[in-house]
Amino acid sequence: MNHKIKPMTESGVLSAITAIMALIGLYVPILGTVAVLVWPLPIVILIVRHGLRWGLMAIAVAGALMAILIEPLMALHMVVAFAPVGVALGIGYRRGFGATKMLVAAIGVSIVAEAAVILLALLITSINPLTAQIDLMKESFTSSIDMYRAFNMPEDQIAEAEKNFSSMMQVLPLLIPLFIVLMGMLDAFVNYWVAGKVLRRLGHQDFPVLKPLSEWRLPVFFLYLYAFGLVGMYWGGTRQIDLLYQISFNANLLASFFGFLQGLALLQTVANHWKVSKFVRWVIVIFVMFNGMLLQILSFTGLFDMVFDYRRRFSQKK
Repeated sequence: MNHKIKPMTESGVLSAITAIMALIGLYVPILGTVAVLVWPLPIVILIVRHGLRWGLMAIAVAGALMAILIEPLMALHMVVAFAPVGVALGIGYRRGFGATKMLVAAIGVSIVAEAAVILLALLITSINPLTAQIDLMKESFTSSIDMYRAFNMPEDQIAEAEKNFSSMMQVLPLLIPLFIVLMGMLDAFVNYWVAGKVLRRLGHQDFPVLKPLSEWRLPVFFLYLYAFGLVGMYWGGTRQIDLLYQISFNANLLASFFGFLQGLALLQTVANHWKVSKFVRWVIVIFVMFNGMLLQILSFTGLFDMVFDYRRRFSQKK
């Protein structure tokens, strides 16, 4: 029985940590967001070090502790939304997946888990958490308008703000699928990155590492997805096919996002060639992200780089 003492002890400690992280996420404003985001980390560590069985046991124990200390619905939300990512990363490491394969698998699992949480909320409470957030934004904006009028803000400026906000509120419900995908991607990537750092600290030096950003090459599929989005938006908008328009709109923005990533990879290659300092690179990236035209240009460049491979041509000229 002695050989089971270590995994059992570590499982108990990590289960308690997951429950504490959930409490921090609930009661600590800023740190809580980080704690919720890396909630699957103890599960990843446990599966990597002791196997899937101990990881699943830790999930069950942590879920029970959260149900007792917080509430059952919150416990269910945390387990369904975040535990699958930890399981996917832990299994990927133990089976020797490469960095790209592991991250893609974790992203896929995370997106399904995020969608499952929303579906469960609809089934249990008949409330969509994302639409509830949109309604909360509307109430906050209404309160802000009342405050502006109390401070005698000109009515023409208030009308302009209301018009802009109304336009944004018409678009946001269409983007719910994109929000689910992006949240899943963020959760998977953050946990992959943090798990790698922690496991190397614990002596697991063979954790797979992603290639440098300058070597990222995304598939040309995203260029086709962008084109499909444009055509679908035109057909859906001109023929009042709302579902087609929403799918195409989300597909177009998702493809643009991946084009932006590819554009960053190209920009990184150019910066490496000219030996640009890291500080200047960050300044350039931040400036591009806050300039709509430059952001769109970089996304277009990235999408076409998937076909023409400008970096290969650049290296040949070099």
